[in-house]
Amino acid sequence: MLTKIVIVGVGLIGGSFALGLKAAGAVGHVVGLGRSAQALARARELGIIDEAAASPQDAMRGADLVLLAAPVAQTGPILASLLPYLEPQTIVTDAGSTKSDVVAAARAALGDRVNQFVPGHPIAGRESNGPDAAIPDLYRGKKTVLAPLPENTPEAIDKVAAAWRTCGAVIHRLTAEEHDKVFAAVSHLPHLLAYALVDDIANKPHADLLFQYAASGFRDFTRIAGSSPEMWRDISLANRDALLGELDAYLAQLTHLRARLAAGDGAALEATYANAQRARRAWNEAIEAAEKPLAPDQESGK
Repeated sequence: MLTKIVIVGVGLIGGSFALGLKAAGAVGHVVGLGRSAQALARARELGIIDEAAASPQDAMRGADLVLLAAPVAQTGPILASLLPYLEPQTIVTDAGSTKSDVVAAARAALGDRVNQFVPGHPIAGRESNGPDAAIPDLYRGKKTVLAPLPENTPEAIDKVAAAWRTCGAVIHRLTAEEHDKVFAAVSHLPHLLAYALVDDIANKPHADLLFQYAASGFRDFTRIAGSSPEMWRDISLANRDALLGELDAYLAQLTHLRARLAAGDGAALEATYANAQRARRAWNEAIEAAEKPLAPDQESGK
């Protein structure tokens, strides 16, 4: 039971975390902190938070756990604002989609108190944003990656893992570097591609006609282009090197497919399509089996 938690950023991610804990009866008091008074007021109206704090000092008093659910570029400034009021028992974690930059920001902001910061990343989301998008079961059966620091105590790591597990998440562990390489390929690149396609079509002179006939395939491929542009700007820049590597590999694949298309090489196109189909079907079957809560001693990376 967490007596008090603080959510910095009460949108989809932070709000769903709060609602998940509340639904499980695992938290006594939820405090919201953020840039937008309107978002905080709406979060309170929806029952996501019990209190909207006027300052970090008010928010942090007596907190057991703090979740940073803000764009990753804000990590350093937020931690610096919390540091003067960070009590010895308080553990801070985050939900950022990149980890190497977050760890560097935490070390710079917290100094010798970085042991109280446990980096994390829940692998869940929706295309909508803000408090109204938050739902209590967003994390149920979904992975949450923790990237603990050498300075973290087992107790601190367990507190963060237990909170996510209470929301229904399956806990995995990676280093910050492993995390960023993996997600450059399977998350950051797909978002860049979805944004690029929609932007390309939107800028065509006959965009209205194209969008009129776009159907389920276009909707499925571009769903993630509805995500927060600010958040994904920060993620793209924070993981720039790994993302550039994945983008270069993808451009090479596109160049290869263009050559086969120009040559009328149907067999080569079909072979690529068939390989992709097999891989996606295998992934889809595996993900259904993998996204089931495990016992703590079965969790990945332990």
